[in-house]
Amino acid sequence: MEGRKRTIGWGVLALWVILIALAAPLAGKLGDVQRDRAVDYLPASADSTQVAKITEQMPGGDSTDLVLVYHRDGGLTAADKATAAREVAQVAAEHPLTSPPRPVPSEDGTTLLYAVSSTEPGTDEKARDVLVRDIRETVSGEVGGPGALATDAGEVYNSLDGPLLYTTVAVVAVLLIIIYRSPFLWLVPLVVAGVADYLSMAVTYLLHQGFDISVSGQSTGVMTILVFGAGTDYALLLVSRYREELRRTPRPYDAMVTALRGCGPAVLASSGTVALGMLCLLAADMNSSRGMGPTAAVGVLCALVAMMTLLPALLVVLGRRVFWPLIPAYGSKPKAARRSLFAAMGSSAGRRPLAVLVAGGAALAALALGALNLPGALKQEDTFTSTPEAVAAMKTLAVAYPEMGTQPITVVAPTASVPEVLRTALATEGVATAERGRSGAGWTEISVIASDPPQSTAETTTIKELRTAFGEGVYVGGPSAEQLDMTDTNAGDRNIVVPLVIVVVLLVLIVLLRGLVAPLILVAAVVAVWGTALGIGGLVFGPLFGFEGTDPGLALLSFVFLVALGVDYGIFLMHRMREECLNGAEPGAAALTALRTTGGVIASAGLVLAATFAVLVNMPMVQLAELGFVIAVGVLLDTFLVRTYLVTSASVLLGRKVWWPGPLARKPASNGGSSTGSPKGGSPEGGSSPDGSGSGQIPVRV
Repeated sequence: MEGRKRTIGWGVLALWVILIALAAPLAGKLGDVQRDRAVDYLPASADSTQVAKITEQMPGGDSTDLVLVYHRDGGLTAADKATAAREVAQVAAEHPLTSPPRPVPSEDGTTLLYAVSSTEPGTDEKARDVLVRDIRETVSGEVGGPGALATDAGEVYNSLDGPLLYTTVAVVAVLLIIIYRSPFLWLVPLVVAGVADYLSMAVTYLLHQGFDISVSGQSTGVMTILVFGAGTDYALLLVSRYREELRRTPRPYDAMVTALRGCGPAVLASSGTVALGMLCLLAADMNSSRGMGPTAAVGVLCALVAMMTLLPALLVVLGRRVFWPLIPAYGSKPKAARRSLFAAMGSSAGRRPLAVLVAGGAALAALALGALNLPGALKQEDTFTSTPEAVAAMKTLAVAYPEMGTQPITVVAPTASVPEVLRTALATEGVATAERGRSGAGWTEISVIASDPPQSTAETTTIKELRTAFGEGVYVGGPSAEQLDMTDTNAGDRNIVVPLVIVVVLLVLIVLLRGLVAPLILVAAVVAVWGTALGIGGLVFGPLFGFEGTDPGLALLSFVFLVALGVDYGIFLMHRMREECLNGAEPGAAALTALRTTGGVIASAGLVLAATFAVLVNMPMVQLAELGFVIAVGVLLDTFLVRTYLVTSASVLLGRKVWWPGPLARKPASNGGSSTGSPKGGSPEGGSSPDGSGSGQIPVRV
């Protein structure tokens, strides 16, 4: 019989080998469909998206717009100007340009600007990158402009995959070694998380092919973080329970079955809640946010499947020796636990619950005020933590040409209305020049130069006024318009997605906890965590990190992640508390018991999840660093303050009302349970019942 059970474990491993073999070619293609242009992030209805689509249909297709910048602090010499003219002529001879470049000298004589536009790459990003690199090899000056900025951004995103994965693996490995205190055990969940990450890449590629979901460097990076963070959390819960069952059960297979029965339902419920919260992003209009929803959900679900199937199979096949040197022998007793940190926290919350709740709420509210100090919308040149060549060129131009914009605003209009559109553009306040460009497919491209720096408040006002003056049928795009559309679209998405996430998560919690008050407490807690984490971000982004702006999607994405992940941990706490009440404990005692018995393992899970998101802080993209910081801080707040003190103290204060209007709110459970909070027939540590059927409780310690 035991041999047959071990064969089941080997069979599961064989199925996973086949699955990964099938997924390998699909996972390798994910990078080919990744798109990180600004217009790829925007909705189809945005003006700037329409401009990009129309210009693609013009002769030569989409254009790559560059700016060649020649600069000398003391003033350009005649030799400098001759070199510039020779190099620009060489560029024009080697590449088809839409118009001959002409020099635009700065008033102080330090800088010479050449605007270069080519349709040679079309919409092929790889061809665009080749063009930019070739021109950079030709010219001795700086190469900037939208095309160069897109190339630099693409190189940064492409460089993230290796460092992001390696750093995440290293962080998780160190934490698991500390938690497990074993030279072997840590490697098992880490390998399983890597397999889950590979599977999630393949599934995401299939979703893109089947449903055309947007895949970006940001979404794939966050997916990797979620797979390792959430997957390791599930592993901690399962391994903790499995270790306990090995002391009570002679055969590893039977111990694993009992462990899965015990913690499986809660893990399934929490991961399902996270996935549903992520899928709420499908309601967003922003293309990148809408694509991140299913991508993040895939990451969580692949981590769940791997940790609930592959990890148990590996542990059963490896047997007890994988826990060496702390092998849980059958019939042994764990060392007597000392008074834990969470027992002390629970005691303090139980003694003065009202004071704890008021003080904690006041502290969160005070920190949340820091959100008022968040820097303004992030400009394109500020999206990098370093300074690539395209950004250096933009900064040079901003100083040398203060009297005019150096980045064109692209207008597309029906060819028949071009004269009127040109007159309207030149009559609009804030417009320096407007020139007619390519025509095709019934449309004409017009290049408008504002009299203010790119993405400044004044230029943004000019773009809005142009759109108002042109009316329907004429579209205003370009890099600055794309940033404006991103900000406006994210603001609209917040008004839709935030309430939707709250409603969906609340409904799921009502079903799981069979009440209304407890779900409301959990949702209010995670919303408070989100506001406080954003406030802390406002206090450090500018003064400490030197960030010049805030990503327009930060508030929305951090809300979805923190609410979903925070409720994930809340489910474990409330699930255990409800079981204590069902077994006869009073709500106050149940809340403290739940905190004491689940606190350690969930704190370990919270630390791992926070650490994995903190990896993003070291990435060279400001939006990733900001998102990682806010989520990491939020998870730590939820783990060590909100869930530990505030949720527990609120539960103690409310007593049975916390389960209103469910049956637990009206009368004590009558199953004969003890009043100490220990399940009937079980151990105080939350182990399985003597018959080995499991109690469905959350594991106690790691």
